[in-house]
Amino acid sequence: MSRINRIKGFSDLFPPESTAYVFMEETARDIFSRYGYQEIRIPILEQTELFARSIGQETDVVQKEMYTFLDRKGRSLTLRPEATAGVVRAYIESPLSSAGAVTKLFTLGPMFRYERPQKGRTRQFHQVNAEILGEDSPWSDAEVIIMLWTYLKKLGLKKLDIEINSLGCRECRPAFHQALIKYLKEINQDGLCSDCGRRAVTNPLRVLDCKVPGCREVVREAPRINQNLCGQCENHFAKVINMLTESGLKYHLNPSLVRGLDYYQRTTFEVISHDIGAQSSVAGGGRYDGLIKALGGPDLPATGFACGMERLALILEGINERPKDFYLAVLHEQAMDKALLMAQRLRENGFSGEMGFQVKSVKAQLRQANRIGVKTCLLLGIDELSKGEIQVKDMSTGVQRSVSQDDVEQALGLNLKGKNSNYLTGR
Repeated sequence: MSRINRIKGFSDLFPPESTAYVFMEETARDIFSRYGYQEIRIPILEQTELFARSIGQETDVVQKEMYTFLDRKGRSLTLRPEATAGVVRAYIESPLSSAGAVTKLFTLGPMFRYERPQKGRTRQFHQVNAEILGEDSPWSDAEVIIMLWTYLKKLGLKKLDIEINSLGCRECRPAFHQALIKYLKEINQDGLCSDCGRRAVTNPLRVLDCKVPGCREVVREAPRINQNLCGQCENHFAKVINMLTESGLKYHLNPSLVRGLDYYQRTTFEVISHDIGAQSSVAGGGRYDGLIKALGGPDLPATGFACGMERLALILEGINERPKDFYLAVLHEQAMDKALLMAQRLRENGFSGEMGFQVKSVKAQLRQANRIGVKTCLLLGIDELSKGEIQVKDMSTGVQRSVSQDDVEQALGLNLKGKNSNYLTGR
């Protein structure tokens, strides 16, 4: 029978790679909770209309990249290509949207886009998302960016830059659109890709977001949104920038920064890494004040961001699994019951480790202890079982001694103390 292989663009994550994802998730829960965010779990499958209305019908995501299909009742469903729309949909359906209070939520998990697989970009990818709903203050924008920066720094990332821009609002953006449309009509459009030739008419803002070099050259002299901001948007953006300056964050004003989704307005930002080559954006987000209303909810403001975990994982390749504390080698079948209970007792007291389920030679057992990288090997044979003792072997020095089975936690803790004082019982 032929072997069934995984689908192109989808990945199996084994340690140590999966360990980096666990680290990113645990760090997100730690940092975001300090800012008052709570975790939400949302479905990976939604009605297609949710993404068409939120992301934008003319975006590449909706037109080219979504996994969309009809279910058995003929309904159009889509595997989520991003999380914000789903979080907003859930928020609208919950009592939170009518409570009148600010809501802070974050979510973690897989997203799906049909793109050309490459390093740091897969068809099933993972994101960390944070959203603050019901708050229009520029200080909330600044705090969201500061929280994102704090999270990335806690992960250990170093060579990062923040790029930031304002996209205006529903009041001032129409004037910018008209100026951009006029510019695109007057230039020679031969340098535009086929997609941007269409976007120049249907959704000109997307032309500024195109990464094709020829398109970038064509729009190099295009009007900038910061030249068309209304007074309120200018004031809002100035306060965000001032707060970032006061907090000590280094940022770059990028008037070409648009982002790829239609729901953004006012503050928009990206975090760029200099460690992963061309796919340099590791996180981005901004304000999306009209999205909740567009999806059938009240007219409430919101701000958020998303981090691409695959790209972060490229930088976190050095993250390793937490080392195990012990390996319990069983040298006689009659000692197997005692060994299993002892291993469980050690785990309940805060240690981590494994035991062997097959009786093998001491040499074979020590090889296994070295293979999994423990510092201490515990050996339990028939003699130790009859005496109520156990052998404790320091794998780094080769020193081995007998201790009472009642004192194994203390002996293990002392043996590990030289490596890391956190590896003591009661930690």
